Amino acid sequence: MSEGCTHNCETCKVSGCKDRTAQSLEVPANQFSNIKKVIAVVSGKGGVGKSMVTSLLSVLSRRRGNQTAIIDADITGPSIPKTFKVDQKALVTDEAIFPVATKTGIEMISINLLLDDETKPVIWRGPILAGTVKQFWSDVMWQDVDVMFVDCPPGTGDVPLTVFQSLPIDGIVVVTSPQDLVSMIVEKAVKMAEMMNVPIIGIVENMSYFICDKCEEKHYIYGESNIEELANNYGIHQVAKLPMEKKLREMVDAGAIEDFEGQWLDKLMDAIEQC
Repeated sequence: MSEGCTHNCETCKVSGCKDRTAQSLEVPANQFSNIKKVIAVVSGKGGVGKSMVTSLLSVLSRRRGNQTAIIDADITGPSIPKTFKVDQKALVTDEAIFPVATKTGIEMISINLLLDDETKPVIWRGPILAGTVKQFWSDVMWQDVDVMFVDCPPGTGDVPLTVFQSLPIDGIVVVTSPQDLVSMIVEKAVKMAEMMNVPIIGIVENMSYFICDKCEEKHYIYGESNIEELANNYGIHQVAKLPMEKKLREMVDAGAIEDFEGQWLDKLMDAIEQC
């Protein structure tokens, strides 16, 4: 035990502590899974485009030749299958659950791939939601995965906490939008990651600006944000800005996100591969 230990392993930042390891809440992966890197995508509030960022990063990862997977941990608001136009149900056997692959080979699991009716609401309490996320990790036969993205529900509640504690997260990406109020909420997500001793790889500001079709200039509907200042305050080196892009929205609605074109997240993806 480290000198000066507070006996609170949740906020401990001392690596290699035997007592901390003994109290680890990590859940073992399926015995047939070989997952090299796990990246959680989080947000302080809903509606900022977290699932779209998860999808875009997954597409970029796959284009670079990585075996890529997604856990849709937003159990009550799953949207990943629709973004990729995946409607095939996951195969469930006594031995394991098998993920479903997109047209380019990105594997995924989502509650919508297990429900008979994807429009049926999931009305479960926190412990059941958290248990489902654990099953997505331990009961799904992922086999070889280079990069796995976990699309977390918004906020700092039960499910994001379960992801941080139960999965071997290598880093997180925080998604936000330009409003000042959201910046405050982002700080909550960043501080939660720090408390859980999870490195923050970067911040994505969605709906940052739009480019006018006529004048081809950037326009900041919400005003220019202070996202770079916020990132600097927390030692976060990667800040990406996504525009309000009609084509992106249309691709998401059509389930054609794998066809997107854009370099907005390339540097962030570089950092993910290097972490």
